[in-house]
Amino acid sequence: MSSTTWDALEKRLDNVKKPVQIFRLCDDTDVRARYLAAKREDEQAAAYLEGLAKDAEAEARALVEQQARKAKAEFAAAKKAYDAHTVVLRFQGLERDEIKDLMAKHPPSEEEEANGSDWDEDTFPPALIAAASLDGMPEEAAARYLKSWLPSDARDLWNAAWSVQNTRRTDLGKG
Repeated sequence: MSSTTWDALEKRLDNVKKPVQIFRLCDDTDVRARYLAAKREDEQAAAYLEGLAKDAEAEARALVEQQARKAKAEFAAAKKAYDAHTVVLRFQGLERDEIKDLMAKHPPSEEEEANGSDWDEDTFPPALIAAASLDGMPEEAAARYLKSWLPSDARDLWNAAWSVQNTRRTDLGKG
């Protein structure tokens, strides 16, 4: 391999972007339910239209197309309402040394370590959430949300920040 080949590869490797994970929290369960139902209806109507036989009667095709347009319009309206009621947070993958440093600053207690944990279960999650936040979430806010939100929402907040650290961007093996 020539040095110019390596130089080109190195340039590409140096410019690989860190992965980003999106976290959405809708503040209205009815709006979210409507959005999810409309999304499902839109997908089903589109799939039905796509699967419609090419030689289907014109009236039948027109009815299916009308239903698909209606589902698409309802989905667009539901998405607009959902977006208006949804907070979007973004989390980015950290460099390996950053995660190692965070873990070192938040070591597990003896009991946590005995249970297989690599970090302090109370202090590491908010620290990682804050460090990975592309929106500038302070560690204190992360700790407050982890304690005060519904368990499922708090778990999803943690998962958004942690899962992006484990995003796999590589493929190994034969070409």
